[in-house]
Amino acid sequence: MKSRGRITIQDIVRESGYSKTSVSFAFNSPGRISRKAREKILSVAQHLGYYPDSLARNFSLQRRNCIGFLLPHGLSVSLKNPYITAVLEGIGSVCQEKEYTLTMIPPFGESLSKAVRSASVDGLITLGMEAEMHVAESIRLKHIPYVTIDGNPEGGVPSVNTDDRTAAREIMEHVLNRGHRNIAVISIAGANEGTAVHSSVIDRRMEGYREALADAGLSCPGPTVRVYRSVCSLEGGRTAAQQVLDESWGCTAAAAMSDIIALGCMQQFRASGIRIPHDISTAGFDNIPEASIIAPGLTTVDQSASVKGRSAARMLFHMLETRSPEPSMVVPHKLVMRESVQ
Repeated sequence: MKSRGRITIQDIVRESGYSKTSVSFAFNSPGRISRKAREKILSVAQHLGYYPDSLARNFSLQRRNCIGFLLPHGLSVSLKNPYITAVLEGIGSVCQEKEYTLTMIPPFGESLSKAVRSASVDGLITLGMEAEMHVAESIRLKHIPYVTIDGNPEGGVPSVNTDDRTAAREIMEHVLNRGHRNIAVISIAGANEGTAVHSSVIDRRMEGYREALADAGLSCPGPTVRVYRSVCSLEGGRTAAQQVLDESWGCTAAAAMSDIIALGCMQQFRASGIRIPHDISTAGFDNIPEASIIAPGLTTVDQSASVKGRSAARMLFHMLETRSPEPSMVVPHKLVMRESVQ
C-alpha cells in the first residue's frame, strides 16, 4: 500500500470501482450519490488512509458558509430539552452575526458517525463528545474543524465546559447542609454511539457528588445513598422518581444531573402525593428557564447554556478564520438556591 501522503483520488477510484466524479461527490456533495455508494467510497478511503484536505478547500471558493451542530439524540428528543435549545440559541446568535447558516444534525438511526459523513458544513459543534469516540474519527476523516461543548477538556479537542466536579460538589454540599442523608443520585443514561451520555461530564459530576458525600461520612452508592440512571428527559425523570418511590427506603432528597430530569422527578413526586420539599427535596443541574418558574423553584447549578453555545461558536469561527486551534475554556457556574430543597 502506498504511504498516506501519496494516496490519491485515483487510488480510491481503482479500489472502490466508482468513477472519479462519484468519489469527488462522496467528499464534497454527498447528497448527489446514493448512500450505499458514499459509504463504500468512504470506507475504501479510510482503509487506504486517504484524508482529503477539505479544510484547505473550505478556505477557497468552495466554502459553504454553514456550520453544523451535532444533536445527541433525534430532533424530537433533543428539542424537548431546554438546555439543548439554549445551546442552540447561543450558537445561532453568532451564526447570524457572521452571516452563516446553522444546520442541526441528528443521528442517522443511532449513529452520529453516519450523520457526520453526510454533513455538508464548514465546521462542527458537538455536545458531550469525547476524542476517542467513533464520531470523532469520522470528523477527523473529513478534516473540518470542530469544537465540543461538555466534552473532555484534556482530550486534545477545543472544548467549552463548566467545572462540573466543583459544581456537583457544591450542590451536594448544599443538600447535605440541610440535613439530608437518605439521598437519591440520579445520573444520565442512554446508549447512542457518540452522544453525551458517555461523556466524562457524567463522571466529573459523580466525582463531585462523591467528594461531598465522603466528607459527610457517606459512600455513593451506600446504605443511605442510592444511584439511579435516567434518560435526559421529563419522561426519564418521572420513571426514575417512580423507582425511588417503589423502593420505599426513606429517601428525603433527590439530586439529578440535569434540570429536565429533576423536573420530571418533581412531576412524578407530586402525582404520587409527595410534597416538595416537605417530603422529598429535589435539586438539579443547568438552571434552564423552567427551573425558576416551576413551583417550588428548583435549586440548581447555573452554567448558562446559551453562553456555552456562543463561546463554542466564536471559538469555531476563529478556527475557520485562522486555521489554528483554540484553547479550551471554562464557563463560570454558580449555585442557585430556591425552594425545592428544605
